[in-house]
Amino acid sequence: MIKVAIYGKGGIGKSTVTANLAAALAMRGKKVIQIGCDPKADSTINLLGGRPLEPVMNYLREHDSEPGLEDIVKQGFGGVYCIETGGPTPGIGCAGRGIVATFNLLDDLKIFDKYEPDAVLYDVLGDVVCGGFAAPIREGYAEDILIVTSGEKMALYAANNIKTAVDNFADRGYAKVRGIVFNHRNVENEEEKVNAFAGEAGIPVIGEIPRSREIIDFEDRGMTVIEGDPDSEISARFFGLADMLLAEHGE
Repeated sequence: MIKVAIYGKGGIGKSTVTANLAAALAMRGKKVIQIGCDPKADSTINLLGGRPLEPVMNYLREHDSEPGLEDIVKQGFGGVYCIETGGPTPGIGCAGRGIVATFNLLDDLKIFDKYEPDAVLYDVLGDVVCGGFAAPIREGYAEDILIVTSGEKMALYAANNIKTAVDNFADRGYAKVRGIVFNHRNVENEEEKVNAFAGEAGIPVIGEIPRSREIIDFEDRGMTVIEGDPDSEISARFFGLADMLLAEHGE
């Protein structure tokens, strides 16, 4: 099973990368689960036709009984199983605890035994790899980490923080950084900056997504670019990333 956690600076395009990767894997005939680990709960929206999914934490706050999988899991494009952890009431509580509570619930409901996925993707909030935000990379969940970055200074700063934090978890059996997904923002000398960081960090660039209006236009319509135009150049980049992961896992 492919199990990947996707990290990066807030607003850098993690959800775009995750949802398109999920869609690409689904188009390759794989059964996929995508888990959005962000209080905004918008990771899966473009797999669901632009319709938001009720987060697990919202359900737990609003109901007296625990949910079943049918209450918190919805199938989107390509049959992808979509889940959003959500978070606490704004200004109250820790968002990371929402991730932990959701993961505990999913374990209790035996989600992986029921759906038997070929791939599980975790879309994780921002550049924080501590507490609940480290839950997706603990033993038994994700095995690989992808870091999404552009050549912008703060994006690279966040990418370095993520790598450093993951290195500090190395003796705990946590997931390892597999590579960088370079999401272009067309800043000056961007390729040189990202390649320099990758070289210094010892992390390969395994995916590269050009800046494209096409992605924005399809997301405005509640779709991934994989759904909107599977034959486009941008879709080919996501299919390439999916195929690389599949090949590495003998799929």
